[in-house]
Amino acid sequence: MKRQLIAAVGVAAMVVGLAACGSDGKKDDGGSSSSTAADRYKGKTLKVWVMSGSAPKGWTDSVKNEFESTYPGSKVDFQTQEWTDIGPKITAALSEGSVDVLELGNTQTSGYAASGGLLDITKDKSALGGDAWAANQNEAAMLDGKQYAAPWWVSNRVVAYNKDLWAKAGLTAAPKTLDEFYADLDKLKATQGVNDPIYLPGQEWYTYFGFLTGEGGKIAKQEGGKWVGGLESPEAQRAFETYKKLQSYSVTGPKDKDEATPQQKDVFAKGDIGTMIALGWELPDEKAMAKDKIGFFPIPGKTADKPSGVFIGGSNLAIASQSKNTAMAKDFLKVALDDKNEGLVAAAGNIPNKPALNSQLTGDFAKAAQVGTAVGGTTPITPNWASVENTPNPIKDFLTAVLQGADYASTAKKYDDEIAKRLNQKN
Repeated sequence: MKRQLIAAVGVAAMVVGLAACGSDGKKDDGGSSSSTAADRYKGKTLKVWVMSGSAPKGWTDSVKNEFESTYPGSKVDFQTQEWTDIGPKITAALSEGSVDVLELGNTQTSGYAASGGLLDITKDKSALGGDAWAANQNEAAMLDGKQYAAPWWVSNRVVAYNKDLWAKAGLTAAPKTLDEFYADLDKLKATQGVNDPIYLPGQEWYTYFGFLTGEGGKIAKQEGGKWVGGLESPEAQRAFETYKKLQSYSVTGPKDKDEATPQQKDVFAKGDIGTMIALGWELPDEKAMAKDKIGFFPIPGKTADKPSGVFIGGSNLAIASQSKNTAMAKDFLKVALDDKNEGLVAAAGNIPNKPALNSQLTGDFAKAAQVGTAVGGTTPITPNWASVENTPNPIKDFLTAVLQGADYASTAKKYDDEIAKRLNQKN
């Protein structure tokens, strides 16, 4: 999935005036007063957009069958969209009212909410099962205290390790603390055939973000109605020291590149890398490295009782404010997010929106990722966040500069000022 691409598309450049587009008075009211609950959507079609590679196998069929069985004569029209260039397409669809329910990346949601493109579902949260949603997952579905989407699923980064090299180094158990992890990396460093104990390029800012979250810090926060950067904080400096120490074990990881330059899955597949910090879709494919050769564990924290913080990225489900089928869309969300269908999300290896369903997770990666999810966080909830991720990304440039020897305090101030400038700009 291409979250970085999504963050860079023009959410901030959505058509001006979308928020002012009012209803034409033809929205559904769930049927006439004489309609029964079962036939209230008879003859109606709900258009639902999901992104390529997002919906778990069997999920769309299950949701469609359940909804259409509950409401005979209704139809759910699932349409799969591609991530590439999706931003302008979503903007147009929201403006035109040509989609009813749609999947959005969790870092995108606030931008579309601010534009007026998403329906406020605050009063519907409890009916949708929201009282049981994980609070840190739900943050990215809200804006200014209002609910504009429902969290669907998330994932995060874990440590992936080469089992053969791990065994060759005499390592038999996953580390529970950062100090234990450093000791394991020292053993890998001394093992013949190991090039990098860990592959960690200098600009892997999502990993740094996780350490900052674990320290209780924020990459940016609001003070006096204005956004300020958080790189100068003591929490950010402690997070950087952890990141710097891990990065020092990366022999070939360039300090001025991110995990996609080159793709770290290709580096790891060469067989001489002990560990890397990766998402599930950043792993080598079966042809490049057999799946049973790769093991996983949560990124360790400073103490054994708490793993490292992580960036939690994933998807939300939202209702278009211009939809003519809003009551139908809300009932659709009740089905799509019920325990049966959210359980399919877990069974596919994604972290569900309800912690009570974590027992249904399958796969070693997902089980390792779930541990960090509980203490994870997401980027600041503001429509302007995409401007921070846009090239040149000030967080990446900050990491490179300090890893290459620049003074921490003055460099942090420089890039905090840049983060604040971008977040406070008027659209």
